[in-house]
Amino acid sequence: MPAPVVYYIRHGETAWNAIGRLQGTQDIALNELGHRQAIHAGDVLAGLLTRDGRDRHLLPFVASPLGRARATMELVRGALDLPPQDYAIDDRLREIAYGAWEGSTLAEAQARDPELYGRRLVDKWNVAAPGGESYAAVQARVSDWYRGLAGDTVAVAHGGTARALMVSLGFETPQSAADLFIEQGAVYVFNDGGQTKHV
Repeated sequence: MPAPVVYYIRHGETAWNAIGRLQGTQDIALNELGHRQAIHAGDVLAGLLTRDGRDRHLLPFVASPLGRARATMELVRGALDLPPQDYAIDDRLREIAYGAWEGSTLAEAQARDPELYGRRLVDKWNVAAPGGESYAAVQARVSDWYRGLAGDTVAVAHGGTARALMVSLGFETPQSAADLFIEQGAVYVFNDGGQTKHV
């Protein structure tokens, strides 16, 4: 039986994304660009589903519980002419928690805790921010989510969970994924053949 295909969308831009603040578990709303990116991702997804012969009405849709992911999902579904609120929420898709660093820029985090920041630079996958979680922990919960999929799925979540999923599926290593840029407004397709990005 083939592995489920995941159509994965990172939430649109927020004001904190725009200025480089770590959001983590904070609920920061989409900005104007983020709204446009979400609608664009919905249009891209519509084309991919047509290409792949998938019925958008039958596919499960699931989002992170954080507001920026939910708002993106609702705009994506609107672009697909689907009822905006008709999707599932899964806490395992929430963004990596940055603990005490949430709301800070990386430069501010480095100034506040240079020793830990340095250790995290060397081993970003396993070293967590103070009171936060490691990418290894995110990988464990995202892997658990993926193993439970019954079939092809549309997911809207975060950059951190995308990196963790890429490692879980064997498409990236912790080293290659740690600083990988996950584009907003794009659709990433994960399947048996690997991963592709569509913009």
